Amino acid sequence: MRIQIDIARQTLELFAADGARIRRYPVSTAVNGAGERAGSECTPRGRHRIRARIGAGAPPGAVFRGRRPTGEIWTPQLAAAHPGRDWILSRILWLCGEEPGRNRGGDVDSMRRYIYIHGAADDLAMGVPHSHGCINMRNRDVIELFDLVAAGTTVDIA
Repeated sequence: MRIQIDIARQTLELFAADGARIRRYPVSTAVNGAGERAGSECTPRGRHRIRARIGAGAPPGAVFRGRRPTGEIWTPQLAAAHPGRDWILSRILWLCGEEPGRNRGGDVDSMRRYIYIHGAADDLAMGVPHSHGCINMRNRDVIELFDLVAAGTTVDIA
């Protein structure tokens, strides 16, 4: 399996080992665009892999902070009570850069930047940039993707 994320098109595609496309999802990448520097709140480009899969079995809309479930489930009421919160929901696929100097090591390290593919609030539009650097997906889509991929899966972001 291989994942291809297209920042310009705001899509994530999952491909089988033989190159056949299995799934295509709308996503939301960084509102600040593409970039690798720590603190930029940009989506990093290049070859990555899934370092860790977090949230197996959590209910849809489960809220995560520091990669741990808080016990909360996202609702519009919870969101209204916490304006401006960066919602990390349902599942987390934590990415690790594979290209030293581009997205691995130093101040460009995707893993140390906590770059994830994760679920987002239900009221967040997909197909347009909104994130702080991560790749946001609809909760049902990230749960489906999570169940299809393993740790170590290649993720190309272009």
